[in-house]
Amino acid sequence: MKPAKAPKVTIRDVATASGVHFSTVSRALDPARRKRISKEVLELVEETARRLGYQPNRAASALRTGRTHTIGVLVPDITNPVFPPILQGIEASAAARGYFVFVANVGDPQLARPILARMQAQQIDGLVMAIALRDDPLIDFVRDNGLHAVMVNRADESGRLPAAVSDDRLAMKLAVDHLAALGHRRIAHLAGPQNVPTGVGRRQGVEQAMHDHRMKPPRVVECESYSREAGQQAMRTLLASGPRPEAVVCCNDLVALGAYDVLREAGLRVPEDISVTGHNDMPLVDMVDPPLTTIRLPHRELGWRAAEMLFDEIEGKSLSASTVVLRPELVVRASTAARNAS
Repeated sequence: MKPAKAPKVTIRDVATASGVHFSTVSRALDPARRKRISKEVLELVEETARRLGYQPNRAASALRTGRTHTIGVLVPDITNPVFPPILQGIEASAAARGYFVFVANVGDPQLARPILARMQAQQIDGLVMAIALRDDPLIDFVRDNGLHAVMVNRADESGRLPAAVSDDRLAMKLAVDHLAALGHRRIAHLAGPQNVPTGVGRRQGVEQAMHDHRMKPPRVVECESYSREAGQQAMRTLLASGPRPEAVVCCNDLVALGAYDVLREAGLRVPEDISVTGHNDMPLVDMVDPPLTTIRLPHRELGWRAAEMLFDEIEGKSLSASTVVLRPELVVRASTAARNAS
């Protein structure tokens, strides 16, 4: 015979045990209304709720408020080191409001709509998107379905959705300015995929910066993805297609590591024979040989800002699309050096 289940602890149980009025306990346990409660009462209610093992009834709350206190996040590659700190920022903002975060890895863009449909079936209150392509019909789909949504790390060029992004053009300007100060003139660019906003923005940043320095336009090889393997292929193409550049600006750190691999295979030294820069300052790039000069981005803040914008949308505080642009910074390490005059 199975033991009888213990009765579920209710808000009325917490109120009785704490000696606090039912309505006050209800507000104290509601993230959206708890600001109205004094610190002392909050601490008493929370301690009592923990002691009794109280668990909020999300279904009842959803019926009462029309919200499930969940948001969805779509990322293109969960293995890319860029996304964990972005997710940390999103989750920090969500946790402060009592929200739960559903994260989905969308490796194939064709899977985006089926995954989003599953999230809608779970009645998410909003969506953070890091996956959109340029002119992506998914954005219209999201808007047409009335979903509260923001973008992170990528912005919609037509401004249909709010976004939190880093300044891609400035990032590449910082890299080119650094290489120009070292005397480099023949600078190539391993560009990101041109069907995503970041790939286009970074390429434009390199081209504009070189134009400002009165250099010849860069030789550009487009990478199929933001991966080490794509960086290897692009670097092989670059070396095989013309004179060796003095420096290479890479669209991200993984691509830069792929470039390292091919340069090493070709018997070329970094930075003695060719300087290399990356983008993102992902973990451990200061430990590779040589440590990578790169662009550092505030990834956690990007995630936090995107989530804050989403919650403003959900709460009706901001109904127009806007873009928050955060400033990148150059981190100089040993993969760049003055041009070898010989």
